This record gives sequence, C-alpha cells and structure tokens, in this order.
Amino acid sequence: MGAAGPGWWPAGLWVTLALAWGAAAAVGAEGPAEPCGADGWAQDAVPPGAAFVAAASYRGPGNNDTRSNKALPILLWWSGSLFPHFPGDTERIDCPRGSCLVTRSRRVAGHRRTKALIFYGTDFRAYEAPLPRLPHQTWALFHEESPMNNYVLSHSPGIRLFNYTATFRRESDYPLTLQWLPGTGYLRAPAVPLAEKDAWRRKGYGPVLYMQSHCDVPSDRDRYVRELMKYIQVDSYGKCLHNRELPSERLRDTSTATTEDSEFMTFIARYKFHLALENAICDDYMTEKLWRPMHLGAVPVYRGSPAVRDWMPNNLSIILIDDFDSPRELAKYLDFLDKNGEEYLKYLEYKNVGGIKNQFLLESLEKREWGVNDMTLPNYLNGFECFICDKENTRVKEEQEHKKSRGKIPAPRPHIAQFKHMGCPMPTPGFGSVEDLSEGDSWKEMWLQDYWQSLDQGEALTAMIHHNESHQGRFWDYMHEIFLKRTRQH
Repeated sequence: MGAAGPGWWPAGLWVTLALAWGAAAAVGAEGPAEPCGADGWAQDAVPPGAAFVAAASYRGPGNNDTRSNKALPILLWWSGSLFPHFPGDTERIDCPRGSCLVTRSRRVAGHRRTKALIFYGTDFRAYEAPLPRLPHQTWALFHEESPMNNYVLSHSPGIRLFNYTATFRRESDYPLTLQWLPGTGYLRAPAVPLAEKDAWRRKGYGPVLYMQSHCDVPSDRDRYVRELMKYIQVDSYGKCLHNRELPSERLRDTSTATTEDSEFMTFIARYKFHLALENAICDDYMTEKLWRPMHLGAVPVYRGSPAVRDWMPNNLSIILIDDFDSPRELAKYLDFLDKNGEEYLKYLEYKNVGGIKNQFLLESLEKREWGVNDMTLPNYLNGFECFICDKENTRVKEEQEHKKSRGKIPAPRPHIAQFKHMGCPMPTPGFGSVEDLSEGDSWKEMWLQDYWQSLDQGEALTAMIHHNESHQGRFWDYMHEIFLKRTRQH
C-alpha cells in the first residue's frame, strides 16, 4: 500500500523535540520562555487557581518532599474520564522521588509547571491532539486495552508521539502485561473433576465452549471458529455464531457473562476446552479470555499474543491454534484429548503443588508494584502516575543542574517511546488469506482500511508538530497531502 515500514521515523521530529527540550532546560525549570504576568503566570495562560494550592495530599508511597503544592510539577490527565482520584479534580501524590499535583483540569494545559500530559490510548484522537505541542511538556500514554481501539498507536509515527508508555507490551516503560492475572493462586484454583466433565459430555454438551458477543473484530476469530465447527461440536452461547442457549435468563444477561459471577463460572467450568481468541493479535496482549479458563481448569484453545508461551505456567498448559495446519487438524487433536483423559489432564498439571515452573512468570508477578483486585497494593493507574511524577521530578532537577552549570552539564535528553511499545501487526483473516476474500467482505473493508488510515493519521500529526501547527483544523489538510503523496507513488 506504499506505507512506510514500522522502523520509519522522520528525523525532523526527533530534532524538534530534542531542541525543544533543550530550550526548556536552558531557561530552567521555573523560568518560562514567554513574558509573565505580575503573579508569575504566563500572560496568555490561566492560573490554576486555589485548588492547586490546597489539594488534599494523596497517601501514596510517601517521601520527604517539603515543597508546597504551588511549587510542584503538574501532571494533566488529558483524558479526564480516567482521572483516578475523587472527589475533586486535583490531588497531590507523594511518590518515591518527589511529589506532584495531578489534575484533569485542562485550563492548566499551557502553564509552565504542567510538565506532562497523560493520554488514555482508547480516547486519543490524532485530530484532537492539543496543539501546539509545548516544548516543556512530555506526553505519556496509558493504553492497557486492545490494539483495535486505536491502531494509530501501532505505527511508529503514532507511538513515537509519546515520551513514556504504559501498555500491555513488556517492552513499554511501565508494562501492564499481566493486568488480568491476580497471582499464582488464581491459576492454582482447583479444576472440575474429569469425571464430572465427562458426565457433562454424556448429557449432549460439546467438548468446546465459545462465548463471544463482540463480532467482526480485527482477529477475525469468527471466521476460524465457523470452519472449526464443521469438524467438532462447539457450543456457542454468545451473539457470535450463536447455536445454544444458556440455561437461565440470569446467565443470558450480558452483565453476568462479563463478570466472574459464581453461577456463570460454575457453568462454563464444566467444559474441557474454551476457545480463547483475542479480538486482536499483538505480542503480550493477553486478557481474561486466556486466564479465566486456566483459573477454572479448562484448557484454553488460544490465538492472540504470538509470544504467549513466554508467560505460561509450564510447557503444557494451553493449545495454540497456530500450531495446527488447519481447523480440521485442530479438531482431530481436541477429539483425541476429549477421549483420552490421561492425556487431557497433563494440561492441568500446573495446578498441582510445584506445578508452576516458569520462573519468568513467577519473577514478573513478584516484581510488579501494582496489584489486581488487591487493596493492599496500588492500582496500575496510580502506579503509572507516580512513574511519570518521578520521571518529571528527575527531569526538573537535571534541567536545573544544566542551567546552574551554564551548559557544562548536558541538558537531559528526551525519552521517546519505541515502536515495540505497541507495534501490533496488520490484521489478517482468521482463516484463509486476504486474496481469498471477496471484494465486499466487511472485515476486509473495515479493518485493513482502519489500520492503514491510522498510519496516515500518525504521520499527519507528526508533521503538524514538526511545523509547530496550532490549529487542529489543519489536520485534514495534512491528511489530504499524505493521500496525494501516496497516490503519486502508485
């Protein structure tokens, strides 16, 4: 399609950001480049107001920071709906390396003390980004959700708009890879006895469960499951490929099926296999579709993260769809396990004492500083806030040292997010090849177009920042120029 490869990055933007950060350092952490009003605020900026002086202290990890609120760096949640505090719009957080004020009040976006803007990936729109991008501010990305929510972030021009990231990729600055796994105890929960599962089968239930109501997704999972259904019984209770009803109206309630409701969990635990196909394919993108079957003692038949084996409790705990040449071959193997209990139970040995042998998994769970449904640990939103707060306090200190040394100490270099902080591949059909799809195929028209248009959007915003644009309305002019350029190339 004439798109630039994933490693492409316009050198101009790197230079622009580096020079911008250097300029900010040259005037010091507290000295704005523009003239200031009598009260020390930039003349074209709106003072934050009393809330920034009197914000209640957040009981975080704690520190010895004695600065008043009016002297602290400000972190602005640009995606205000995700602001992880209440009841007010502003809170003080006390992190290991210093304190910050965090807020969702956009009226401080242009203030000199507003050092970082935090964006939620699902809500980030290139055509709504705050412009011009100010030289003294970093951009931080929080995106734990599916890559399908915003493919702008899966291309280099999009992800490298940000300085720091918290994503599901292990390579991100603040990894959220195991966000759906509370701990090893969740994996060790006892399974339904095999005799009960076999009795379930004799009542006419299939060996394989499929429970999806979000159809037409980038992974194109329904296309694969539809083919698999030709060769083995798959009980599908959701809206996608629906062929069987749940036994009660309560269980048919979508809100019940999306929680760990005890009645619902008891019902689906009787199945030997759960089809666990993520809605998009990307390294380290693993959700409850993977971990919940393992908790229940069903065997996940999985497609999602190509690197999923790195995180498994042992070498035989899931079945990977892509290990089989076809749905027919997969069905043969599932049928074999269904009829051979001893072989089937080998996939559940990780539930035994000492059965979790993957040291990488154990160490990753041990090292993470946030918890899942654990009130004794911070959640990952507050954790990422402190991560950014610490980075900004460090940057402020380094800028001050650079200024005091009159250039003898180098200015801090900008940290730029890398392609591998998200870097999800182009969607491919769930079964067959793109060439096999008809011209009017809805998946083809939706997701391939979305993926490549997202590249153009990232390039357009990158160019606007490089040219110091301040009017968001020009975004579509840049998009049109990119479209014409691609047309000329072909």
